[in-house]
Amino acid sequence: METQILIVGLVSIVFGLGLGAGLLHIYSVIQGNKKKEAAQKEAERIVNRAKSQVAKIERESKAKAKDFESRARKNVENDIRKQKQKMTQFETGLKDKEVQLQKEYKKKEEELDFKMQEILERDERLKIAEERIKKMENDTSEELEKLQKKLENIASLTIDQAKEELRLAVEEEAHKLASEQIEKIEQEAKQEADARAKQILTRAVSRYASEVATEKTVSIIGLTSDEMKGKIIGREGRNIRALEAACGVDLIVDETPESVVISCFDPVRREIARQTLQKLMEDGRVHPARIEEVVTQVKSQLQNTIKEDGEKACFDLGVSNIHNVLQYTIGTLKYRHSNMQNLYKQSLDISYLAGMLASELNANVQLAKRAGLLCLIGLGVDHTVEGSYASVGAEFARRHNEKDIICQAIRCHNGEVEARSVLDHLVQSAYNLTQARPGAKRNTMENYIRRLEDLESIGNSFDGVSRTFAIQAGKEVRVLVDSAKITDDQSKMLVRDIARKIERELNYQGQVKVTVVRETRIVEHAR
Repeated sequence: METQILIVGLVSIVFGLGLGAGLLHIYSVIQGNKKKEAAQKEAERIVNRAKSQVAKIERESKAKAKDFESRARKNVENDIRKQKQKMTQFETGLKDKEVQLQKEYKKKEEELDFKMQEILERDERLKIAEERIKKMENDTSEELEKLQKKLENIASLTIDQAKEELRLAVEEEAHKLASEQIEKIEQEAKQEADARAKQILTRAVSRYASEVATEKTVSIIGLTSDEMKGKIIGREGRNIRALEAACGVDLIVDETPESVVISCFDPVRREIARQTLQKLMEDGRVHPARIEEVVTQVKSQLQNTIKEDGEKACFDLGVSNIHNVLQYTIGTLKYRHSNMQNLYKQSLDISYLAGMLASELNANVQLAKRAGLLCLIGLGVDHTVEGSYASVGAEFARRHNEKDIICQAIRCHNGEVEARSVLDHLVQSAYNLTQARPGAKRNTMENYIRRLEDLESIGNSFDGVSRTFAIQAGKEVRVLVDSAKITDDQSKMLVRDIARKIERELNYQGQVKVTVVRETRIVEHAR
């Protein structure tokens, strides 16, 4: 019984569970259907919203596409219009060129026709002339044959034999006359040339003489005191560096008292430095700014002086219409030397002598003076110009409107180029006279040695002096005396006497230091 009840209970439990599960399934199915419906509705809503956005986007894209298409069409139309305008202009230019070419072609064609006509007329004239010449040649040949036959009949000689006899006779007579005439002319020419040359040279040389300055590459400036030497050097050498840079020279400051040496191959620069130092010593203020100011003033004054010297030379010689640049260059020759001669004075010498020689020979005196004055102009031209000074001077004169005959005389005045005209020989002769006359050249070494010898001879002229030595290029004299004849007190008097005698009898620049050396030697021999 209990078993049945248990079975029934289990069956009821199982049935209840199955019923509950069925009901649960049915409920879940109902809920799932509801969710599907809700999802379908939501999906439909989303799809509808998407469709509306797609339609909106499609409308906007169509509008933008239309706008872009319209703009692109306008741009293309503008480009097409511009290209059409360019093509139209190009076609117009081509048409103009075509018209111009047609005009030129017609012009050239007309010129060619005209030239062809001229050539045809010339050919006709040439043909007529050739026919006339041939006719004349034929007539002449016939006449010559007739004359030859007559001569052969008269002289019983052939033409060749007659020519040979005539040639021999004429040659013999010509030799005879020529030899006599040549001998006579040579004798007369020698006599006349000797007398005339002596007369011309003596007159020309005796009528003019000038002083000659010694050539130098250094200038010695005497200072007012040794203190001024320190001012010129300046602190750490700034003043001397500023002066050298402004003037383009080298300043040599050595132990020689109260003197400064200016060294430079350009004499104009040396002169600028010399005048600058003199002004600075007079002023007493020496510093870089003052140096530059004084150098500028001196350069300006020197340029005016050079210009005035050139104008004065032309005025004194009566030479006119010389270019200003040539006059200035002539003025610079006053500060230049060659072969111990001042080029400015030598130019005046040459001009005077050339003019005198020309007057004696009845040649053009003005041309001779002009060429003589300008013959040394090449030595005043800047040294950077290549070539000999005669060629450089001739080219320099030609560039400044001088005649070819003057330039040729300048080019050949020193014998570098062969002289051809009378003017060339006159200038060359005047130049050689200024070079060869006594006193024109003096040897620097000979002067230097003579000066040292004079200094030593003055020292040796005093009693008690054993030897005298001139040293430091003649800036110092050392006198060795005999200690047995000269005492220390007498040495002091001797050095003063030697210095005074040097001042009286010698000419020199700067100072000469005199030193008397007295030495006592006691010698004993050990045997």
